[in-house]
Amino acid sequence: MADTPHIVRAYERELQQLRDLVTAMGGVVENQLALAAEALATGSTETATSAIEQDGQVDEMERQAEQMVIRVLALRQPMAADLRQIVATLKIIGGLERIGDYAKNVAKRSMVLAQSTLPVRASGIVHMTRLVQANLKLTMDAFGEGDAGKAVQVWVADQQVDDLYDTLFRELVTYMMEDPRNITACTHLLFVAKNLERVGDHSTNIAETIHYAVTGESLPGARPKGSTVSSYDLLRPSRDGAAGQGS
Repeated sequence: MADTPHIVRAYERELQQLRDLVTAMGGVVENQLALAAEALATGSTETATSAIEQDGQVDEMERQAEQMVIRVLALRQPMAADLRQIVATLKIIGGLERIGDYAKNVAKRSMVLAQSTLPVRASGIVHMTRLVQANLKLTMDAFGEGDAGKAVQVWVADQQVDDLYDTLFRELVTYMMEDPRNITACTHLLFVAKNLERVGDHSTNIAETIHYAVTGESLPGARPKGSTVSSYDLLRPSRDGAAGQGS
């Protein structure tokens, strides 16, 4: 996120280092999600393992960014736009860490699904995966460029993810009702779809934070959501945890 130069060069360097670290963290999370998507599509255990192993790197980068934020707040006592952006950065890294957790969970589920005979076509899940990947990339572009317009695009696009999730939910439940032998595989696919939906939600949360950091204004009203709420939402934990698996 762009800002005006500071008189103290060391302060400017610290802010740039923080931005660079968050950008790098976003890159790792994007790659982690891409690996999880590939593992889901190909059934590759090696690819899934790579996605899972990257979670430790994401967690470490979150810790480093938190320490940098605390240091800047303590030593520089930022005001106005600087304070807004630094606090926003703290929220952004938390969102990225959660996306990494969901990507890890998708990778874990892909290992189980690779051993199953799927009763449904994977096209819906693949399409949903591409949507959330595109939204995450656009979110990180908005952060790197300080572009509130791109943040709004992510905010609006989340409805597509939600609508697709609702469609997948109904389809998978139908397959389970038709043949109990489909229950195990469809349940895993439901958890995958839910994790992807949560990736979309966190990307949207980050986009909202970026918009506020850049403009000083919150996006108006409730963000776009699907028109229906599926009964599967009742399975969502009360806290914002990854569906179906711990992080």
